[in-house]
Amino acid sequence: MTFRATILTLYPEMFPGHLTFSLAGKALERGQWSLDAVQIRDFAEDRHRTVDDTPAGGGAGMVLKPDILAKAIDSVSENDSRPRLLMSPRGKPLTQERVRELAGGDGVVIVCGRFEGVDQRVIDARNLEEVSIGDYVLSGGEPAALTLLDAVVRVLPGVMGNALSGTHESFENGLLEHPQYTRPQMFEGREIPAVLTSGNHAAIEKWRLEESRRLTLERRPDLIPGHPVTK
Repeated sequence: MTFRATILTLYPEMFPGHLTFSLAGKALERGQWSLDAVQIRDFAEDRHRTVDDTPAGGGAGMVLKPDILAKAIDSVSENDSRPRLLMSPRGKPLTQERVRELAGGDGVVIVCGRFEGVDQRVIDARNLEEVSIGDYVLSGGEPAALTLLDAVVRVLPGVMGNALSGTHESFENGLLEHPQYTRPQMFEGREIPAVLTSGNHAAIEKWRLEESRRLTLERRPDLIPGHPVTK
């Protein structure tokens, strides 16, 4: 089954971008996933192909018009069960759990906002799920959409050569990933921890888990249930 991604954007030339390289690019060539970028402006009917207007109530910037965006969405997913996502800084944070949920489906339809955002009425009427990739603001939804797709495509079945490659990564078990090392044994006076070259697999797994817990407590204590840590 091919995972189908459809992007609604004012800049379709930004896709597939970096996803033509490495694992994602090879998977795209093999047909494990597909991508279509649809120009929202094609659904504007006036001479100037207008897609935005001033905010109701006043304010800076422009807002994407609901009627134009609704036509664009309906053209690709009117009878489609794929989730409809809107990349937005006010959306729910993207998690590895949600990434794997999306990877387990048929694909996604992603709306890339621009300007000051999208008319709330089309968000409600077309049941758009607002998704955020972090607590910051980008110039548009395109970089965020590429990031989401990067996360999803790499966990599609068969994309990573080693099926176990993703099982020990950050967030897969609710913790940050443990430190990684490789040869040479000594680098600028710093040596690979002895346990990792001991051949004792039980000790190695114990060390990795302890390091994951330590790093998570230091850097992302919010990931540990029952916080604050002082409990």
